[in-house]
Amino acid sequence: MGDELARLWAHDIWVRLGVTVAAALLLAALLRSVAYAVLRRLTRRHPVAAGMIDRASAPMEWLMPLLMLVIALRMLPEAATLGPVVVLRRLLTIALVAVATWLAVRCIGALEEAALRRYPVDVADNLRARRVATQVRVLGRTADILAILLGAAAILLTIPGVRQLGASLLASAGVAGLVLGLAAKPVLSNVVAGLQIAVTQPIRLDDVVIIQGEWGRIEEITGSYVVVRIWDERRLVVPLNWFIENPFQNWTRTSAQLIGTVFLWLDYRVPLAPLRGELERLCRDAPEWDGRVCVLQVTDANERAMQLRALVSSVDSGRNWDLRCRVREGLIAYVQANHPDALPRWRGEMEPAAGRPAPPGGPILPAQPGTQQSPSPEDGGPRR
Repeated sequence: MGDELARLWAHDIWVRLGVTVAAALLLAALLRSVAYAVLRRLTRRHPVAAGMIDRASAPMEWLMPLLMLVIALRMLPEAATLGPVVVLRRLLTIALVAVATWLAVRCIGALEEAALRRYPVDVADNLRARRVATQVRVLGRTADILAILLGAAAILLTIPGVRQLGASLLASAGVAGLVLGLAAKPVLSNVVAGLQIAVTQPIRLDDVVIIQGEWGRIEEITGSYVVVRIWDERRLVVPLNWFIENPFQNWTRTSAQLIGTVFLWLDYRVPLAPLRGELERLCRDAPEWDGRVCVLQVTDANERAMQLRALVSSVDSGRNWDLRCRVREGLIAYVQANHPDALPRWRGEMEPAAGRPAPPGGPILPAQPGTQQSPSPEDGGPRR
């Protein structure tokens, strides 16, 4: 029996190949079990490492068998003469690189989750948490893209035809490099913009921004674009490099506190002191007011009315919007109840008709009703 097995092993390459593959799979299963046991014991008191092991369990199931199979096929030089074995070896190498890339992406995701758990953003003062979360997410997405690009490049390098074709193109004409650079410009610009955003942080997660006249919050930052949640639940998708190349408003750059304005046009006869008292009362009774700013000023005036501007402050933009609406409604209700004649009105001067003397008490109305005009140097004044 032993002699028969020795003869088969010496003369039949398929027997040697089958035995080698079976031994490689058994060794892979053994090594995987031992590695899991050792890693779980070492990471028992380290939550970050334990989370990484949990996230990496799926690719690790494939990594060890593929690695052992590739090593086993390399140990049989005579197997290179078999066409199916050559194809199988190349496919296994590609699969090994793909699984290694998958493992790298999973490990990056585990580190990202660990950092986000350490700095939760669902707290009252979350400025530092949002800063860290933005850096972690942007750097994580950038690292994912780089890992995937490196994995794809490694897979292409394992294919001789593609490698030779690329080498011949680059050697024959420098135009190929220019074409590849132009084709990769959007990807590379977004990667560079992502790194700039992660370092300088012109925007962060949950920042309130004004982009192209739209008010919204930064909902998601990926490796190539930013998702802005508009106030009416629409989503605005903006490329990363747009934030580096274009100006925009960030209402929560250093603090979420905001001062809002309320404008009213009222007649000159409205007393300002009671209006200021009413504004102060409205602010004191409003839960959205933070106690910093409550001011009423006359900011403009024309021939019909004066413009009043109320400044009120809140801890964030959402509360400030509600406070502005509350103040505007309260001031209008106060004017309606206490000064109903405060609406802006046209003023004009009545002149007596031609050929008729004016009465002692003042001007008289025209004999026939018609359009009344106020005098002006140009055309007699605006009509009403």
